Amino acid sequence: MVIKILNSHIEITVGIAGGKPRIAGHRITVQNIVIWHEWMGRSADEIAAEYGLTLSDVYAALAYYYDHKAEIDKSIREDEAFIEELRQRSSSKISQKLNA
Repeated sequence: MVIKILNSHIEITVGIAGGKPRIAGHRITVQNIVIWHEWMGRSADEIAAEYGLTLSDVYAALAYYYDHKAEIDKSIREDEAFIEELRQRSSSKISQKLNA
C-alpha cells in the first residue's frame, strides 16, 4: 500500500477511495467535501460535525480543491457520466413492465 501524505490533513492511498485525495485517516474524499460544501451549500461546521472531522480537515480539503480545481472538477464530471451511463443501461422493473 502506497500512501502519499500531502499535508497533515490530506493523503492519497492507492486502493483506498479510488486513489483520490482524501481526509487523512478517513475514506471521505476531497471530492465529497466539495460536493457537500460547494454544490449542496453545507457549511464547513455542518460537514465537520456530521462526519467527525475537524474544521481544519474540511478547510484543508477545500484548499486542496482550489489548488487542484480542474483535476477534481474533471473527476466529478467523469463520476456523474458513469452514474448516468449506469442509469441508462439498467432500466427499472417498473419501466420494463410499462414497456411490455
